[in-house]
Amino acid sequence: MGMGVMRIPRSAFIWISLFFITLILANYGKLVADAISMNWLVKYPKVWVFPLKDYVSLAMQWLVEDATFGLFTFTEATRGLSWVIEQPYNFVRALLSEGFERGLGKSAVQVLPPLSWLTVLSAVIALGHYAKDWTLAAIVGACFGYLAIFGQWDSAMITLASVVIAVPIGVGGGLLFGILAYRHHWFGRLLKPALDLMQTIPIFAYLVPILFMFGFGPVSALVATVIYAMPPMVRITTMALQSVDPEITDFGLICGCTQSQMTWRILIPSALGSLMVGVNQVIMLSLNMVIIASMIGAGGLGFDVLASLRRLDIGGGFEAGIAIVIMAIAIDRLSQAFAERSTSYVHPKIRNRIYHRHPRSMIVLTVLIFSMVVGFFIPMYQHYPESHTITTGAFWDDSIKYLNINYFDQFEAVKIFFLKSFMLPTKRFFIGIPWPWMTCLLVFIGWTFGGWKLALMNGLMTLFIVTNGMWAKAMITVYLCGVSVVIASVIGIPLGILAAVNKRAGKIIGAVIDTLQTLPSFVYLIPVVMLFRIGDFTAMIAIVLYALAPAVRYAAHGIRSVSSELIEAGIVSGCTPTQILTQIRLPLALPNILLGINQTIMLALSMLVITALVGTRDLGQEVYIALTRADTGHGIIAGLSIAFIAIIADRVISASAKNARIRYGLETTHGH
Repeated sequence: MGMGVMRIPRSAFIWISLFFITLILANYGKLVADAISMNWLVKYPKVWVFPLKDYVSLAMQWLVEDATFGLFTFTEATRGLSWVIEQPYNFVRALLSEGFERGLGKSAVQVLPPLSWLTVLSAVIALGHYAKDWTLAAIVGACFGYLAIFGQWDSAMITLASVVIAVPIGVGGGLLFGILAYRHHWFGRLLKPALDLMQTIPIFAYLVPILFMFGFGPVSALVATVIYAMPPMVRITTMALQSVDPEITDFGLICGCTQSQMTWRILIPSALGSLMVGVNQVIMLSLNMVIIASMIGAGGLGFDVLASLRRLDIGGGFEAGIAIVIMAIAIDRLSQAFAERSTSYVHPKIRNRIYHRHPRSMIVLTVLIFSMVVGFFIPMYQHYPESHTITTGAFWDDSIKYLNINYFDQFEAVKIFFLKSFMLPTKRFFIGIPWPWMTCLLVFIGWTFGGWKLALMNGLMTLFIVTNGMWAKAMITVYLCGVSVVIASVIGIPLGILAAVNKRAGKIIGAVIDTLQTLPSFVYLIPVVMLFRIGDFTAMIAIVLYALAPAVRYAAHGIRSVSSELIEAGIVSGCTPTQILTQIRLPLALPNILLGINQTIMLALSMLVITALVGTRDLGQEVYIALTRADTGHGIIAGLSIAFIAIIADRVISASAKNARIRYGLETTHGH
């Protein structure tokens, strides 16, 4: 019996052929275009560029200078809204940081001091105990104690004031839009693309129009923070309301509830546990925004990190960045505890005296009065004494200096290896692809994975990038994002698999990933710049560190979620552990792994704008340049181009993940 000839599946043959055609065009397309005098096939002519950015800039200028609603102008409306937001912010900032003053400027006299560090510390400890137990109280107390001991208290209170105002606005707005999307399906369909853009357009892109409308200062920073942090609350609200048990809603209808009563007395209480997850997301995104917000006047810890980055002050930047992480951990634990607590209610024992009914509040009030009275005579009870603070700045500076002195050659060798063997060839490949071929290829990919709608969307979004003169920068963006995602996936997916199959490794990997996910994005840049200087390799390292978490988490979740019955069937069939992993677990975990790669791409693209500070030449830098020049049109077009790259990647990978779920019987073609 002769050996059969191995046949390549038709689909594999098509994809291999397309790859080699793309490779040939990337390397020789320019030569062919020059030979036939059709250079426009490779480089989109400037004379063909549609001047949309100029129209956007003119529209923004008209909006700010001339637009009117009859009784008031657009600028008066935004300034009025700014005043409304500014009043509670000024109150909270005075309460936590600056104190209450009478008068203006140098003649201002402080009437009341801010809350003392002892009062705030006792308040967060009391909240921790109220939300859960003494363990949580000790954790949040230690976190806020760290802020005082390490000299970050004043900046941390300014940051906390921003969070205290931004989070209720983000939660309230998200809840309102989520309810409307649940009630009116047409509104939900209209809202979805807007939410996609809010989550994929780099925040730098809409800092410029926000500055135009609200002016430089903390209010602009608060508006930008709310726009950035609100979308998850909208999505979670809609999903939480849709997942409420139909029997509960039927019971409300039987009882004769009006639509308002059904919403606020039936649906919202039933979905409260899920809604608190949305609140937690708003809090974490608001804290993640503090450094970017500091660019337009927010102040606080974010400004400290940004100033340290500009000075290349490693120690100062790390201390302020770690302070943001510490605050994020404390607020995250508190919000999670309140989310769990809200699902159950324990009736308190009825007591007559107020200090029996509210013991924690009475303790905090006592500390407040004590610190205010005694603080007039002994300042340390009001302000944590600077002489008692600790600094780790010298440690971080010395560590980086030691690494540079002793391991410079090794770091340089690693950098050169990656640049020559991987990054630069990939860059040449993407820059060399003719734009008509890439457009057709993306249309074909959309058609293959998602049908004509995805194909049309891919084509229109790609043509938007091309016709607005952003093609060359977009390809550099794709190259840098692609390289970073490949490396993050190569590192992250095996780590996720290891975390799923080994409990001890899972705990260690989980702790490392939690730390990476809570560090502000700017913090990654400081040590990487000092070790590798500016350039694409530095940007790639920072992006990989920032975007690694989803690849690990989704891979671990996918491996863990494989049915134990299937694994037992494999064991009974005589499969080895390696065969169970490669032939059962990994194929069934593929949809989750693909979604993890999808999220890694999203984080990588969001980080690209920040890495523009270290010398990249992509769309992220275009957005950053537009911000520094206050060029609204250019910033929005570059931001939309990044968003469209993100949306194309998201839709294609989501469609392929859905196809994988259908292929492995995890989902039917109707999605049930």
